[in-house]
Amino acid sequence: MSVLALFTASTSASLRAAIASSLKVQWIDPVAPIAAGELIGSALGSAFLGFAITLFIGSALLDRIGMRRMLIGCGVAFLVGTTLIIGAGGLASGMGIYHLVWLGMLLSGIGWGLAEASINPLTARLYPEDTTHRLNVLHAWFPGGLIVGGLAGVFLAPLLPWQAIMALVFLPAIGVIVIAATTSFPEPPKTVSSANTKDMMLEVFRRPSFFVWFGAMFLTASSELAPGQWIDVALSNRVGMRGILLLVYVSALMFVFRHFAGRIAGRLSNPGLLWISSLLAAIGLFLLSQAQSPATAILASTIWGLGVCAMWPTMLASVAERYPRGDAWALGLVGSAGALASFFVLPRLGEMFDQAKVEIAGGPEAFTRLTGAALRQVEDAAASQSFARLTLVPIILLAVFGLIWVTERRASRRAARVAEGVA
Repeated sequence: MSVLALFTASTSASLRAAIASSLKVQWIDPVAPIAAGELIGSALGSAFLGFAITLFIGSALLDRIGMRRMLIGCGVAFLVGTTLIIGAGGLASGMGIYHLVWLGMLLSGIGWGLAEASINPLTARLYPEDTTHRLNVLHAWFPGGLIVGGLAGVFLAPLLPWQAIMALVFLPAIGVIVIAATTSFPEPPKTVSSANTKDMMLEVFRRPSFFVWFGAMFLTASSELAPGQWIDVALSNRVGMRGILLLVYVSALMFVFRHFAGRIAGRLSNPGLLWISSLLAAIGLFLLSQAQSPATAILASTIWGLGVCAMWPTMLASVAERYPRGDAWALGLVGSAGALASFFVLPRLGEMFDQAKVEIAGGPEAFTRLTGAALRQVEDAAASQSFARLTLVPIILLAVFGLIWVTERRASRRAARVAEGVA
């Protein structure tokens, strides 16, 4: 059940990224050519807003609403949201189409939030002694869905309109509803059922260090999720291959590596793994901004993918282990930080892209006159600039995780010396 819900969320995300270029060309470019990048970025980002709000609220109310109801709601949200995305052209005109697409992606994000608000606490409760490994294994199926959705978006594009490709989300969404309605979920442990929302909030607010992890989650998601949604729009023309194929490739790396990330974290510690991840992510994003061919794009994607693949589940595991009484609400709060990052970053990426393309072209009027190869050349240069600026995010994380790693290692050594002295 948990795997299918996460698979549905990631398949939807991958298909949204895969059809974004076609949606932009068909519905947004004709009505807003200058601001098209910002608008498609905002639409893609709305899914993360829905994810953030739902994860924040749903995590606190998980045991009151129940996992079954939340997962049924997850499937329903994906069905309705996808219907709005693919049907917007028949229901509205002009900018009204954009607003329906935005709403459809928001509802898809709500479905994603309902899924993670349920499955992450369930995993943490079932495996309290092996949380990092189990969450990494579970979240291996997020890239699994990205692979399926990305390949479908590429290989079905010559055969089907993008609306039909996006409609593939209906299949796993219906499966989530059916399985959730017929599955018996475990009762919350007594220690959890006796705790209320106030107890979970106190665990967070009385320990200010939690907000360091909250801020770090904002930055790790900006390094992983936002580039993943933007990659097809920004890189396809410049590197000579569909950007969504790069996302599929990176997702395959994630699928494999997440099965081993928990064991690596056991040797390095979670902050150590996150520091190495941030270093690779920074190098990979910079190389992506400079890539001009399939070979250089694949090399850059490999480094970036190895960097970001363990970030999300390892961040969740770090919070679960350090703030256990925060339970579902602590996980939901830090997860919502990651989602909000993409909500803010994606429109900003689009805005930077729009500003750069207009500046390179020599002004708005000059840009609107561009066509063919000249237009592609200007947009390719603008895309390079937008990716290069993202490199700063994981560089900041190097300082954050480095400080946490050193501090915790010193504390561990002091505790060991004290234990030896007592013995």
